[in-house]
Amino acid sequence: MKKVAIFGAGRIGRIHAANLATLPGVRLQFVCDPMAEAAAELADRHGATVATPEAVFGDSSIDVVAIASSTDTHSDLINRAAAAGKHIFCEKPVDMSVPRAQACAAAVQAAGVACMIGFQRRFDPTFNEARQRLDRGDIGDPEMLVITSRDPGAPPPEYIKGSGGIFRDMLIHDFDVFRWILCADGDEAQWLSATGSVLTDPAITALGDMDSTAVTIRTRKGRLCQINTSRRAAYGYDQRFEVLGSKGMLQCGNHTPSEVRQWDASGVHGDKPEHFFLQRYQSAYRLEIAHFFECLQTGAPFRTGIADGVAAQMLAEAAALSCKTGQPVTL
Repeated sequence: MKKVAIFGAGRIGRIHAANLATLPGVRLQFVCDPMAEAAAELADRHGATVATPEAVFGDSSIDVVAIASSTDTHSDLINRAAAAGKHIFCEKPVDMSVPRAQACAAAVQAAGVACMIGFQRRFDPTFNEARQRLDRGDIGDPEMLVITSRDPGAPPPEYIKGSGGIFRDMLIHDFDVFRWILCADGDEAQWLSATGSVLTDPAITALGDMDSTAVTIRTRKGRLCQINTSRRAAYGYDQRFEVLGSKGMLQCGNHTPSEVRQWDASGVHGDKPEHFFLQRYQSAYRLEIAHFFECLQTGAPFRTGIADGVAAQMLAEAAALSCKTGQPVTL
């Protein structure tokens, strides 16, 4: 039986706690959150106990910590968990600072504990099917990738203020998808250009952030990637990519609540895409946490280790720098 403590009782914490509760051989023992009411509610729901971080790290019976708290707590909790000899599942990003993220990776390696970063898109059944077809060589050598990632609306100002900016917060997933799809053979980004605007809400300007971005990446082997993102899509959560290869193309489209299309005199009608990431990646969240515990059991490598978290963070830093200076960045 693996005993787990979860940090964070917000919406991501609730998702992971619910998925943990379905896994055989896993028990959610402790819930930690500075919001006492949220921590108590989540603990009661899953038969756990509210605890302080000190209690968690001092309890030798806790095998795993799941970090789903605010971004600014991630690196400290990773370091403390590593020092306590506990295995780690942590939501993205590792930290908003590349040097601190690198220090976390070094601490994890020195402690000899396992650490997986929650890039759930690698576990989405549709996206993962594309990766498997690439592995089979169905479209030959991948050459170009186009990623579209659009939220239905901007998050609250309080969230944006502490998010580290759109490149570190929202695009961190897209940078990981870029590496996963185009760089599986060891290729890496060599050149990056990024720009951005405030197009959906002028108030975001005062927060020092943007809501619309465009990024172009060239790899060492000359492969190309374009990423377009927006904080506003009136029609729902828009998550697509297509990869062009030497022998064909793979397209991954949006998920919709149903696949029914109605044809009548007024036109052809279908459902809008899923409302937001909670619905779109419901299966991915479940599959990634199951993967984490399967790998702990078998000793197999995680699909998304802490090195992937550091690499994505480096791309986010490069994008933020390119956008600020108006110049491309060589990596």
